[in-house]
Amino acid sequence: MLDTFTLSSFGAFHTLLALIAVVAGLLGLVRHGEIGTGTRAGLTYVVFTVLTSVTGLFIFRHGSFGPPHVLAIATLVVLAIAYAAEKRGNPHGFARYVAVLGYSLTLFFHLIPGLTETGTRLPLGDPAFTGPEDPTLKALVGAGFLVYLVGAAVQVLRIRRWRRLVPST
Repeated sequence: MLDTFTLSSFGAFHTLLALIAVVAGLLGLVRHGEIGTGTRAGLTYVVFTVLTSVTGLFIFRHGSFGPPHVLAIATLVVLAIAYAAEKRGNPHGFARYVAVLGYSLTLFFHLIPGLTETGTRLPLGDPAFTGPEDPTLKALVGAGFLVYLVGAAVQVLRIRRWRRLVPST
């Protein structure tokens, strides 16, 4: 029973990186309405999300390469696209949407393993979820995605308002 909750030192390190990333991402959203590397919270989020994704590629709790590894790779790809859009794209154009929505999408990605790993381990002796296919877990991830979509819509409207106020170059 207790063995189910035991994390390796590397797993605990990986979890700590993820927690720092999520807190920084949420701070960025609350303080600035978006995540971006131009703020301390946003830069912390991006760096720690990269570290979380990379360390996640070396965890094989279920024995082999699987969906968590695919999610880690997808996270790295979305971060790279968002970062490129933020740094190289026109801040008054489509690139701004790609950057803001991409970074926010990766915050949603954190939710999936966070709920899965926590819910299949806790409470001790009677975990909340039977596994990654548990219907309740899937419903919670679906609800999280709806929250992302609402947040994305708010961010799009915010960018549109900002674009009307700031003349493009």
